[in-house]
Amino acid sequence: MIDSHFDPSTAEQRLYKAWEASGAFKPKDDPKAEAYSIVIPPPNVTGSLHIGHALNNTLQDILVRRERMRGKSVLWQPGLDHAGIATQMVVEQQMRAGGGNESRASMGREAFVERVWKWKGESGGVINNQLRRIGASCDWSRERFTMDEGLSNAVRKVFVQLHREGLIYRDKRLVNWDPVLETAVSDLEVENEERDGHFWHFKYPLADGETYQFPIAFDDDGKPTQWETRDYIAIATTRPATMLGDGAVAVHPSDARYAAIVGKMVLLPLADRPIPIIADEYPDPDFGSGAVKITGAHDFNDYKVARRHNIPLYVLMDSKARMADAEHVPPKYRQLDRFVARKAIVADMEAMGLLLMVEDRKISQPIGERSDAVIEPMLTDQWYVDAAKLAGPALAAVESGETKFVPESWTATYFQWLRNIEPWCVSRQLWWGHRIPAWYDADGNIFVEETEAAAKAAARAHHGRDVPLRQDEDVLDTWFSSGLWPFSTQGWPENTPDLQRYYPTSTLVTMFDIIFFWVARMMMFGIHFTGQAPFSTVVIHSRVVDEAGKKMSKSKGNIIDPLVLVDRFGADALRFTLAIAAGPGRDIRMSDKRVEGYRNFGTKLWNAARFTQMNECALWDDFDPAAVSHTLNRWIVSETVKTAHAVDAALDAHRFDEAGQALYGFVWNIYCDWYLELSKPLLNGEDEAAKDETRRTAAWALDHILRLLHPFMPYVTEELWGRLAEFGPARRNMLITEAWPQLDARLVDEAAAGEVSWVVDFITGVRSLRNETNVPASTRIPAVLVGADTPAEHRLERWQNEIDRLAKLDYSTTADAVPAGSVTFVLEGATVALPLKGVIDVEAERARLTREIERCGKEIETVDRKLSNQSFVARAPADVVAEQRERRAGYVTEQERYVAALERLAGV
Repeated sequence: MIDSHFDPSTAEQRLYKAWEASGAFKPKDDPKAEAYSIVIPPPNVTGSLHIGHALNNTLQDILVRRERMRGKSVLWQPGLDHAGIATQMVVEQQMRAGGGNESRASMGREAFVERVWKWKGESGGVINNQLRRIGASCDWSRERFTMDEGLSNAVRKVFVQLHREGLIYRDKRLVNWDPVLETAVSDLEVENEERDGHFWHFKYPLADGETYQFPIAFDDDGKPTQWETRDYIAIATTRPATMLGDGAVAVHPSDARYAAIVGKMVLLPLADRPIPIIADEYPDPDFGSGAVKITGAHDFNDYKVARRHNIPLYVLMDSKARMADAEHVPPKYRQLDRFVARKAIVADMEAMGLLLMVEDRKISQPIGERSDAVIEPMLTDQWYVDAAKLAGPALAAVESGETKFVPESWTATYFQWLRNIEPWCVSRQLWWGHRIPAWYDADGNIFVEETEAAAKAAARAHHGRDVPLRQDEDVLDTWFSSGLWPFSTQGWPENTPDLQRYYPTSTLVTMFDIIFFWVARMMMFGIHFTGQAPFSTVVIHSRVVDEAGKKMSKSKGNIIDPLVLVDRFGADALRFTLAIAAGPGRDIRMSDKRVEGYRNFGTKLWNAARFTQMNECALWDDFDPAAVSHTLNRWIVSETVKTAHAVDAALDAHRFDEAGQALYGFVWNIYCDWYLELSKPLLNGEDEAAKDETRRTAAWALDHILRLLHPFMPYVTEELWGRLAEFGPARRNMLITEAWPQLDARLVDEAAAGEVSWVVDFITGVRSLRNETNVPASTRIPAVLVGADTPAEHRLERWQNEIDRLAKLDYSTTADAVPAGSVTFVLEGATVALPLKGVIDVEAERARLTREIERCGKEIETVDRKLSNQSFVARAPADVVAEQRERRAGYVTEQERYVAALERLAGV
């Protein structure tokens, strides 16, 4: 007998081990079976499961479990990313925590890399066990690591081939530089934060005693009416230390204020270096003074201006963001930290009378995600991929429909990024990662080869003799190796059977923030090296936020740990919560209450299964749903078919939310609340044929519920699948490998559906009116079917006992006229009247409803005052404004309900 409740804490681990031991996660070894494959977005080897991982992997698992049940040969490829920066930081922090003097520098490269491999073996990959806890059915026997031998070989081959094709090259360009980690970092590893800061307004004196007339007063039409003679141009900066690297001052070509001095020189203060005043489209004449200092080696926008005008680039800082020991930096500032240098420079400018003003304001600063350091744009020598050339075929694949985005709206984002793509910096100044396969001789010649032996042979061919070589110290950006993930994991560059069968993959599930960083790069590399796009469908899911709609962060203290939710409510509840909320274009608001609610959904299903088992509902032999005769059973067969088709349509469209809603409504409302309740007289009756048919039909419908719900809630469904067989025939398979429902639409009986829906509407309508008019739950009242047509009369006759029982009626009958003192509602073929005179205190109820209407009105007025305040709407966080609008909508709905109830009492 099924236990009184489901205990996830004991069942989940037992069931997962059984699935894995049975080989259910492995692809079906059937060459005739259609292949279906997904590659997991490889989590960092340092990572722990966060709520975003839980969402992403739940959606993938729903897809692979369904396709597995549909008979396909399913591969869900797992693996881990070596996470260059994150892993190196973890190991270095561990070494510092040890209390010794050991450091990366003191160990040397080879010993440090060995230490990282040791850490990986002992502590890395915790997240894989955490993914198991939420039910992820990956084929763990195929787990890959972006730095395993096979993937490392693929990385080297790709680098060498791209270099030979002229698509990888070395260049000096501006990068995001992290002065704590001392490496270039990607845009994804930089977060722009609003922080308190300043605008320093400085005078830059004109050289050679030049002056000009600067307008200081204007008429109503904006024409100057008064001027002053200036021997300087005013600029404003948030980073005074960078002024020592200025190569020019730029003004807009249309800015008449500065037309007379374009082409003149200013004498850069402190550095005493003459620099030109140039005209360029970049400055905004209406912002600040309209003049912009151009520091090409330390600002991305300035770099573009400097390149357009051939302005010299002065590198100001070393790898730790200390002022450089260079000729263009005055001696007193050399080797000072950039922020110490800032204070000294501002003080010196003020002492020279060149500080106009200091303006306090919020400044958007680039902050390193890992180090929390202010990122410094830095001009450095790096390796680059010519992404623009690789982007063409990746664009064409989406334009042609070979690869589709779901929702389709993300296609525009993909196009925008790829059509404006910049060269991709792929080198990182780290020790942990794929070391760049490039070797240098003493003359600076570069030999790019897959192995050191091949590089030595190339150098020998070049020089005619053996020469000493040193390998490039840098490693490749982590995204480089993960860009090869869909095909390198299947054995490329070898043309393996797995590569032939499971590449291209079927579906990629990921979040919108890495469309460019990962999706686009997989598209570029996949097409370039295999001739095929790596996936046919890219499913972009939403972001999980807290209950108030705010992004989760440690600083806000609103992080939701998915494993804590699993411990409290079970993995099924968490999975269903995430899936049913995963609609396109909206954040998923997560809270304990939501997960608890879907835990209750699982409990509802569990209790329904116990009810069917106690009532001996089972399929002892073949069951033909087309042969059932009772209207109630024909109805549940029809509803099961409709639900199966709705779930299929939703999942085919990757609308996990719609599939979840269809299942929730069917299980909770239709099967549990209505079918099982309406079936009780049949199960307890004397008609053995009807009883047997109902038992078999209830079991058949429940089996289909378990199959349809399994991808969403695998644990409770698998447990019930086995436990239900304790009374009934043994199961041939575990549920995970059972067949997905394929139900003929001809099983839908619209007549039966219409009749039972009529009964449900009757009972629901009575319950609603009782609730609206405050009729006590224990009070039984009559219901009168007024002006009923023949079908309605016959339906009442057939279902009268069930209607009276479930609607808590004293009796139900028919009449030609509405009894005095009744409230009514319209039902198909009749009007239903509930005589309430003498049942409730009508005047007291009217007074109560009036008070509720007034209360709602006051709440609406309060919210309206806030929303009509433009300052509130403009300054309040978006989630706060949205919450107020939601509150208003809720009060309006509530008020309308009370108004309708009051109107119904008009004739009582």
